[in-house]
Amino acid sequence: MIKKKVPLRKCTGCQEMKEKKELIRVVKTNENEYFIDKTGKMSGRGAYICKNISCFEKAFKSKGLERSFKSAIPKDIYEKLKGELNLDE
Repeated sequence: MIKKKVPLRKCTGCQEMKEKKELIRVVKTNENEYFIDKTGKMSGRGAYICKNISCFEKAFKSKGLERSFKSAIPKDIYEKLKGELNLDE
């Protein structure tokens, strides 16, 4: 039986390679709009982040998403990510 290859992606917070299913994808479209992609199939440039608070904080502090997209990220995307991770303080 042939094993199917599991896609790996790097988290912008912890810089570890993990399975694509374990990560949250943030997408930048050609119109410079940002979305959180729950399906993992939206067209556009994608960056990934782990589903835990420490990776979110590392990515925010080190501007990992900004580096991935080579542009500033709107604050509402970080708020949506926080809501997605249930980090409401």
